[in-house]
This record gives sequence, structure tokens and C-alpha cells, in this order.
Amino acid sequence: MAMGKWCTNPHAGEFTYDRVSLRKAWGRLHAGDAEPLPQDDAVLDAWALFHNGEFQKAAEAGLAAGGAGITVANKATAIHANYLEKKEKNKLELLMQVAERAKAQAAQDATNANAWYWQGYALGRYSQSISVAKALAQGLGHRVKEAFETTIRLQPNHADAHVALGAFHAEVIDKVGSLIGSMTYGAKKEAGLRLFRRALEIHPESPIAIIECANGLLMLEGEKKLKEATRLYEQAAACIPMDATEQLDVGLAKAELDN
Repeated sequence: MAMGKWCTNPHAGEFTYDRVSLRKAWGRLHAGDAEPLPQDDAVLDAWALFHNGEFQKAAEAGLAAGGAGITVANKATAIHANYLEKKEKNKLELLMQVAERAKAQAAQDATNANAWYWQGYALGRYSQSISVAKALAQGLGHRVKEAFETTIRLQPNHADAHVALGAFHAEVIDKVGSLIGSMTYGAKKEAGLRLFRRALEIHPESPIAIIECANGLLMLEGEKKLKEATRLYEQAAACIPMDATEQLDVGLAKAELDN
């Protein structure tokens, strides 16, 4: 599959994981997505490229490796699309590629938690880009919710899925109100807050989990939680990033505090 040239990650090269160092750090690096340590060296090499911030190379290597490599390709593509892609059209195309690949992956193996997670993530970010209200009208809301709920059912310690499902509850309530949100999409404030808390219990060092919790608190509780949200952004900004993606997350937190 030919890929156009992706814009480069400004932090590429600041981390230098190889097979040995990646195996050692795997537990911490994958505390968010609970991805098992690959047995295939080609897949491990693709993950090293990902953690070092070489997202396009990681995606290409993951697709070339096949099997569990599809998950690396999906994560690298989704992270690049969400954080670095400047053209909206390209971003939406990349997210839909991830959604389709992850859907095919889940069709092959319905027990693959991250096949469900990346489907939900890609469709969720796509929804945010085209506007949540428009996405809900297209029926994407139910697909996103189902994907994250399935992820958590398959892998109860998937911190990122807890964050993402919490954000889903918060976004829906924020856009359509708690009554319609609850009746039509099963979105509930208490469920959102509970999911955020659980995510931070599983992975307290995750800058993106902390940021999303802060965003969710503001959506669900409004101005009265501004102080707590600011404290969370400060906590995220003070995290020591373990790879290029966490570095982007810490940058997000710092930008939030500067606004």
C-alpha cells in the first residue's frame, strides 16, 4: 500500500528504542493499551520505530510484517493523523484507513482488544473532526461506544479504552445534553467520571489519560471544576515522557496551560 509523504514528527530521533531496550520498557510503554509483547522481531522493530516517533516508517513496517504488525500500523497512523497531520482531508482519510483495517482485523479475530480499540479511536477522532453532532446523526456514536465497550470487555485493564469511553460519554452529553445523551446513546455523567477514575488507577503516569480526564471534567461539570482541571493539566505537563507520543501529549498539556 503506497503512502504519500507524511509530515515529520518534530520529536523523531529523541528516543532510540531498539529490540533490547523496548522489551525492557514494554510494560510501562504499553500500560495504556495492554498490547502483548510481540513474538515476531519484525513487529517489535515496527514498534521501536513507533516509540521513536518515526510514525510513517512504523506504519509501513507494521503493514509489511502483517499479523500483530497491523496494530502498530493502526496506532502509528492514528497518532500521526491526530497530532501531526495538518491537512483536514488527509487526516480524515488516514483515520478511515485505520477504522477499516481495524474492522477487518476484528473480523479475523474478534478477541483482539486493540482491533476494537483502534476502530473506536479512529471513528471517534473522525467524529470530532467532522463535528460530534454530525457524526451522531450518521450513526457513528453507537459504533464508537460499542468498540470501546468491547475493548474493555476483552481487556479490563485497557486504560486507553477507559479514557476514550469516558470521553465519549462526556462529548455526547456536552453536545446533545444529558437527557437525549442518556436516552439515545446511553451516555451518562456518572459513567464518564467513573471511567476516567478507573483509567488513572490503571495507568496513573499517562499524560493523555490525565489530559482527557481534565477535558472530560470540564465538559461534564463545567466551570466549577476549572481548578481541578488546571491541576490535572499541570500534572500532565510535569510527566516524564517515555516515548515520542507521550512527548506530544506533554506538549499538549503545556499548550493548554498557556491558553
